[in-house]
Amino acid sequence: MTVRVAVAGASGYAGGELLRLLLAHPEVEIGALTAGGNAGTPLGQHHPNLLPLADRVLTDTGPAELAGHDVVFLALPHGHSAAIAAALDERTVVVDCGADHRLNDPSAWTRWYGGEHPGTWPYGIPELPGARERLRGSTRIAVPGCFPTVSSLALAPALAAGLVEPDAVVVAVTGTSGAGRALKPHLLSAEVMGSAAVYGVGGAHRHTPELVQNLSAAAGTPVKVSFTPVLAPMSRGILATCSAPLADVVDTGAARRTYLDAYGDEPFVRVLPEGQWPQTSATLGANTVHLQLVVDPDAGRLVVVGAEDNLTKGTAGGAVQCMNLALGLPETTGLPTAGVAP
Repeated sequence: MTVRVAVAGASGYAGGELLRLLLAHPEVEIGALTAGGNAGTPLGQHHPNLLPLADRVLTDTGPAELAGHDVVFLALPHGHSAAIAAALDERTVVVDCGADHRLNDPSAWTRWYGGEHPGTWPYGIPELPGARERLRGSTRIAVPGCFPTVSSLALAPALAAGLVEPDAVVVAVTGTSGAGRALKPHLLSAEVMGSAAVYGVGGAHRHTPELVQNLSAAAGTPVKVSFTPVLAPMSRGILATCSAPLADVVDTGAARRTYLDAYGDEPFVRVLPEGQWPQTSATLGANTVHLQLVVDPDAGRLVVVGAEDNLTKGTAGGAVQCMNLALGLPETTGLPTAGVAP
């Protein structure tokens, strides 16, 4: 089976990571590579690491360039995917790495992104309850945000099992690539190196409604989420510390059994051995989430720490994983579980 794939937004970080993974996918033939302002330039100017594609010239992003492919990945800013997807054949598998189709609630979309809600597509975290079945055979897929991927997987089993109250706190440290490739003063190396800074504090980050949506679905009841992202001096990776009050007396061993039952058969989610804590370096370039948990008896809280590469499992790897499911391919095809170290 040969799958012809196009990538829109190929000059950005997410687009580049998609292409890195697709180059290693045994069933994929890479077709159109498109960009906005970078159209007309060679891909190697933006991603010199992608040597096999370095001489390919980026074209404009539009339905005409993307038509005729089996799969189209949209690695575009929010608000740009819906119109392009609507112009593509319904049989084409369209995987949206942006925010346009993640939220179920139209009012939440309007509040956080503005404008008319573009509609909801099957949501791309296969490890969440029921998600894998909805993704199989789908021709429209919404890839989650990078923060909701690791944080939802960190807390969903505890909420689903009733181990904790529906009141979560998430503090997640991230690298600068999560903000995209556009030039922004606060992301200059002189501003970032040697410093850590919070942003989007007090429920102001756009991934908050996505976290609420995912965790409420897992709990079967509305979940409050306090989310604080922290920008750290690294290029990629997320380390999320997630906690919630215990619903009843439970020890760490019982909580671990809940997580091992939930993720024991998952190829990309690893509950680490006791005493070993996640670190972003261990997930670099891998389509994995590493988890560890502990009950804090004095605080009466469950604490779960998760690590991922925001560009791999948090975006592009998750997108390829969903493509595999949609096409009926083995879910793990072309996806690395070994990170790059040191």
